[in-house]
Amino acid sequence: MNLFTQVLHLVGSGATAYITARNLRDLRTRPDMLAGFQLAESGSVPFLQALQHRATAEGDTWLAEKLAKHAQDEQRHGQIFAHALKQLNKQIIDFKSLPEKAADGKPDERRRSPFFEAYFQGYSQADLRPDNIDWIVFFASTYILELDACKDFVRMANALPDTDTASVNLKKGLLSIARDEEGHAAYLREAMERRLPYVDVVNLIDRWRTRKVDALLAMVTNLLQKGGKLPSMARDGVPTEMGDDLNQSTSQADQQADLAAA
Repeated sequence: MNLFTQVLHLVGSGATAYITARNLRDLRTRPDMLAGFQLAESGSVPFLQALQHRATAEGDTWLAEKLAKHAQDEQRHGQIFAHALKQLNKQIIDFKSLPEKAADGKPDERRRSPFFEAYFQGYSQADLRPDNIDWIVFFASTYILELDACKDFVRMANALPDTDTASVNLKKGLLSIARDEEGHAAYLREAMERRLPYVDVVNLIDRWRTRKVDALLAMVTNLLQKGGKLPSMARDGVPTEMGDDLNQSTSQADQQADLAAA
């Protein structure tokens, strides 16, 4: 990265860290943050599972095992965020009921992501399908996201108060997620190094870091245009399908966090 891009990276990361920490601390905006995280984590599971099957079919057992673990982790992360929503008597909105367009005729904000539109600029939906995506594109783009997510979740955890049970439990969950994201970044870096010379890996990471900077700026700009207000992603009520297995998964995550902190 050149100096200008590095500066933009620091500015964009700092602005994002401030916005996410503030919105997660505030109980009025926390549900929408949690719902967005749940959607992102759980929504990636089918994609990762499809990639796992593809890696298996291609004879790459090492990669298939890593992707299987990645998918399992993301499923658990989604459960952690769903449980955090449940503690606030909230659940994620039903996206099937959302209109395609808002009242002003523009696409509903909850159906689009300025961040990912900028991050994958130049790639079509077909290019990014699990059966079609270039492995190197997947490794590099996801590596940057996982590496940064690890740091972001730690910062958000540290921003939470210790004054209520919901915040304490969420903090433990976020730290547990951060450790998983660090592991994901490690295997994705290794996957690149298995296929490319070291210099090419460094250059590839720089290119996707630049894309991340541009995507962060697009996201921050979009938030500022809306006065920092997040799109509504959560609604009142607790999903009936969340039962003992969800509580058990969350309890296991809390236990792992306690053991790591001991």
